[in-house]
Amino acid sequence: MDRDIFSRLPASVYLITGMLEPVMQEHGHSLKSYITGFILAVILTLIPFWVVWSSSFSAKLLFGIITLCALVQVLVHLRFFLNISLKHTGKDYLTALFFAGVLIFIMVGGTIWILYDLNFRMM
Repeated sequence: MDRDIFSRLPASVYLITGMLEPVMQEHGHSLKSYITGFILAVILTLIPFWVVWSSSFSAKLLFGIITLCALVQVLVHLRFFLNISLKHTGKDYLTALFFAGVLIFIMVGGTIWILYDLNFRMM
């Protein structure tokens, strides 16, 4: 085998071979975008930990803050790490992402509903 095999491989192989910079430039990724996303993700992770650790909020407000931080963090991951935006992403991809979100909502909502019902029946 010669080194020319790398020119015939798909772009995803560049991540494995260590040639990350050309792939990042080709797809519009930048190191600044990844660092910004990482810093926001760390901040949005530390906020709920601090809120729980300080224990100065009511349980409902605590749940609301944690939920809000989780939802914002999902948006941060979609924007900065997966580079999904409404302007540049195809309609089929956004439809599949929306469908996945609906399925996750149904599964999480159904689980909470079942657990609440079981708790009600046990008490």
